[in-house]
Amino acid sequence: MNDFNLNSLPEKVVNAYLAFPQRNHFLPVSLENGVLNVMLLTPEAIIQADHLVWKLGLNIRTSIADEEVFYPALEQALSLWEEESDSHSHEDDQNIDSQGADRDLLGWSYEDAPIVRLVNKSLHQAISQGVSDIHFENHDRHFAIRFRMDGELHTVRKLDTRVQPTVLARIKVMGKMDVAETRAPQDGRFDVLVGNKRIDLRVSTMPTLNGEKAVLRVLDRTKNILSLSQLGLQSTDVESLRSIMSSPFGIILVTGPTGSGKTTTLYAALSEVINDKINIMTVEDPVEYHLTGVNQVQVNRAAGVSFAKAVRGFLRQDPDIILVGEIRDHETASTAVQASLTGHLVLTTLHTNDAPTAITRLLEMGIEPFLLASSMIMAVGQRLVRLNCLHCSVETSISTATRSILERQNIHMATQVVGQGCARCRQTGFQGRQGVFEIMPVTENLRGMMIKKCTVEEIRAEIRSSGHAGMLEHGLQVVSQGKTTIEEVLRVTRF
Repeated sequence: MNDFNLNSLPEKVVNAYLAFPQRNHFLPVSLENGVLNVMLLTPEAIIQADHLVWKLGLNIRTSIADEEVFYPALEQALSLWEEESDSHSHEDDQNIDSQGADRDLLGWSYEDAPIVRLVNKSLHQAISQGVSDIHFENHDRHFAIRFRMDGELHTVRKLDTRVQPTVLARIKVMGKMDVAETRAPQDGRFDVLVGNKRIDLRVSTMPTLNGEKAVLRVLDRTKNILSLSQLGLQSTDVESLRSIMSSPFGIILVTGPTGSGKTTTLYAALSEVINDKINIMTVEDPVEYHLTGVNQVQVNRAAGVSFAKAVRGFLRQDPDIILVGEIRDHETASTAVQASLTGHLVLTTLHTNDAPTAITRLLEMGIEPFLLASSMIMAVGQRLVRLNCLHCSVETSISTATRSILERQNIHMATQVVGQGCARCRQTGFQGRQGVFEIMPVTENLRGMMIKKCTVEEIRAEIRSSGHAGMLEHGLQVVSQGKTTIEEVLRVTRF
C-alpha cells in the first residue's frame, strides 16, 4: 500500500469514489495512462469498482488485498480525502438521520446529511488515531471537537456554534437517548464498525451554560490484553504480583485516578492465571475488554445489578477469583471484604492518590480495621506517563528549576532525553504511554498499623523502610532509560 501515492489521484476520481455507495470493499490507489489501479477486498467487489470506472470513462486494473492491508489503506485514504468544508455545512441541520449506529464508519458517503458526515468522520478520525475520549462542546464563539490522546486533550475542529444542537441530537440518536431532553444528564452507548473492527462507544451528555456537552469514551475491544511484563513494571514487581496472584484468598487493590490504567493492570494480572481449572467472574462498568475464559457481568442499575449485588450473586456461583471494577461505597467495600474472607481472591480498584492511602480510604468507608487487616494482601499505586517520541528525541540538559526540585529529593541528574516534536507525534514530543508504579505488599507490620489506624505518613514511612520504591523513584528509573522526561514524571507523581 505504501507504494501508492494517494495524493496523486485526480480530484474527479476522489470525488466520484467518495460519492459512490457501498464503496468500502474497493479502493482506487493510482491512475496510470488512463488505467485506474483498484485494490479489492473481495473478488465480488469488482462489480462496484467496474461501475465507478465506467462512470469515469477509464480502464481498470485490479488486485486482491488481505484485510490486514486493505483496511489500513482505506482508513488512510479516507483521512487524506476528507474535506474540511463539510465541517462547516449546516444547511441540512434538521436531517440528522435515524440510521442504525452499526453502520461501517468507512462507508460514509457524500450523499449523507452534512451532520451525519461530520459525526461519522470525527468518530473515524478519533478511532484511527487511538483516542480514548471525544469531547463535543460549545465555547463562547465556536463549537469544538476535542480528542484526548495520550492523556491530554487536543482541539481538532472548531465549528460554527449553530451546528451544536444537531450534532448533539445525532449523537443521542446513535446512543438511543432522549433527543428532546436537554436539561438533564443522560447516558447511552452504541457500537460502530471500522472495517473489520467493532468499537464500543459510551456516551455521556451534560447540560452546561453554553448548551449541552457530549463526551464519548472509545473502547476498542479488539486490542490485545497486555501482560504484566508489558505494563512497565520492574522485574521484581512483576514477580511480586505473580506470586500474590497465586494466593487462595485476599484483596488486591489497584489505586489511581480515572484514566490511569487501573483496569488494564487488573486484566494483565488476570491474563496470567486464566485456565480451565479456575472460575473467574468479573463485574464491571463498563466491560472494557472481552476475556476468553472469564465470566464478565455488566453493571445495570436499571435492572438492579450493582457492584455489591453482583458480588453477592457471584458467591453462589462457585468462583475462585472475583474482579470488582471499582469500590465506590461502603456496601461494595464490605461485600468485597466478606468475599475475600470466605476463601476467594478479589481484585478491585480504588480512587486514591497512592497505595498507602488505600488503607485509610477503606477505613473511612467504614470497614473494620481487623477485617481489613485480615483481608488485604497487596495494594498497587499507579500513574501513566507519556513516552518520548522515538523519532525526535535528543539528549538535553536539565533546567535549573527542575534540578532544584530533584536536589530537594536528594536526586542528582544533569541530562535527560526529551522529544523535540515532529509530525509523527503531532509536535508534542511524546508518543504512547506506560505506567509508573508503587507496589505495597501487606506485611505483618502493616497489619498491625491498620488495626491501630495509623496515619498515611506513618504507613508510607513503613513502606519506604522496608525497601519498596514509590512512584517517583520508579518514574526516575524510566527517565534514566531515556523513555520519558523528569517534568512528565513530576507532573503525574507530585501530589
